[in-house]
Amino acid sequence: MQFDDESSFARQLDRAQLPPAILIAGVEELRVIEAADAVRAKARAEGYEREVFDTEGRFDWDTLAASFFEMSLFARSRLLDVRAPSGRVGKEGSEVIASFCKDPAPATTLLITCMEWSKKHAEPAWVRALAKAGHILTLWATPRHKLPDWLLLRMRTRGVNASHEAAELLAERVEGNLLAAAQEVDKLALLVDGKSRIDAAQMEQLVADSARFDVFKLVDACIGGDATRALRILRALRAEGEAVPGLMGPIVQAVLQLAALSAQAARGGDVRAAMTAQRIWDSRQTQSKRALERHDAARWEQFAIEAGRIDRISKGRAAGDAWVALERLLTAIALPRARRLLSA
Repeated sequence: MQFDDESSFARQLDRAQLPPAILIAGVEELRVIEAADAVRAKARAEGYEREVFDTEGRFDWDTLAASFFEMSLFARSRLLDVRAPSGRVGKEGSEVIASFCKDPAPATTLLITCMEWSKKHAEPAWVRALAKAGHILTLWATPRHKLPDWLLLRMRTRGVNASHEAAELLAERVEGNLLAAAQEVDKLALLVDGKSRIDAAQMEQLVADSARFDVFKLVDACIGGDATRALRILRALRAEGEAVPGLMGPIVQAVLQLAALSAQAARGGDVRAAMTAQRIWDSRQTQSKRALERHDAARWEQFAIEAGRIDRISKGRAAGDAWVALERLLTAIALPRARRLLSA
């Protein structure tokens, strides 16, 4: 059974026995750990004996295979807790896991947790075998627009009452750092009276700025049309010591992709097919289409030329302030009305 959120997975845990195998995988460590903790708590409550296997380094998969049919003297059921942070188990691990899933040991649940995951990780035989034998919970990164709701739910479960505006402000402070988000919510639970409602002004006084950004979030904000967020991320990256040359690769790539797509659209080409050919997957295609609607092909060509100029400035091959020029470019891409920031 496949799940893509914690709530539906938790409901299944509540109403049924643990299946022979469970895979919990994602890119946000906090969510993977908490979902796995829910499985461990259920197993503990039902008297399972737990054994932990860490597959990092030179792990001997025969050790796990040998444990499948060992009988415990102290517990009727066993939870085999396998940690595979990279999401890769190799040929030997794949064979061992797939073999168990095809013929599970009695009164045994195999729990596998992975802290790295992508669509390619779902292709190996062991993952397909596990899907048939038990549950798979895949936790993708929390989208920025869903972070305030995630925070509101977490605050409610800890007795904290906050407005949506307060949650939005907290999201800005902790974006890209769910561990800091969880810590801030726990701190709020200690500091405030759950009967009173926290507004944005109170939230600003209570929480620290723990946001973590990278150049890919910067590109997403810019292409998504959120100039305010794009500039905030850019300034945060600068404050963290990033240099313009290190940022320009993904920015130039995104601008060149959109310039090529816009030119193809102007010629009447199949933009969706072109996006797939350029490896712009479904999750980014809607965002890219909206970006193309904001500017015509000539404008995208100008953006590409300007991106190249900024790259040269950042490397000392042209005159100018690379940071100022990059701010103007990002703003002009995000906001059609800001096109005057660049020369016509």
